[in-house]
Amino acid sequence: MPQETTRKVVVTGVLGAISVLLGWTHWGFIPWFSGASLTIMHVPAVIGAVLEGPLVGAAIGLIFGLFSMLQAAIAPTGPADVWFTNPLLAVLPRLFIGPVAWLVWIAFKRWPAVGMILSGISGSLTNTILVLGMIGVLGFLPWAALGPIAVANGLPEAAVSALFTLAIVAAWKRIEVGRRRGANL
Repeated sequence: MPQETTRKVVVTGVLGAISVLLGWTHWGFIPWFSGASLTIMHVPAVIGAVLEGPLVGAAIGLIFGLFSMLQAAIAPTGPADVWFTNPLLAVLPRLFIGPVAWLVWIAFKRWPAVGMILSGISGSLTNTILVLGMIGVLGFLPWAALGPIAVANGLPEAAVSALFTLAIVAAWKRIEVGRRRGANL
């Protein structure tokens, strides 16, 4: 039991640090058309949840949200970044990424490749829907503007999240995907 707890703490720390690194270096933002970026900063929370459970995913989401709030306050990169100094927008939605991804993983665990893909998609869409929903609730943008943003950014982010989740978790767990088997870590 103590080994399991230690493992969860270590995985949380490492994946939380990766999330911070992705934000700090801007490697977590893939340039997209019209000046927008696709974010993959939520992917460590998805991976942590699939590997170690919903609490680990929520803890990594908390790290992601706190870093997002801190970065928006200290080093904003655009006019909308000031919105993310509000913990209701920066932190609260990110707490649900891991638990939702974990629930989907548990539901589809029997088919590992499908489960990993759907976990990546669901974790990403949870981030998109809850963040945009909170932007609407707080009145930062009109509701009519949020749908196109969700489609233009949210769907490609979900696809990228699914690919990263599949590749990383399959390698870590040595799950056979097609004719390839994951790495022996």
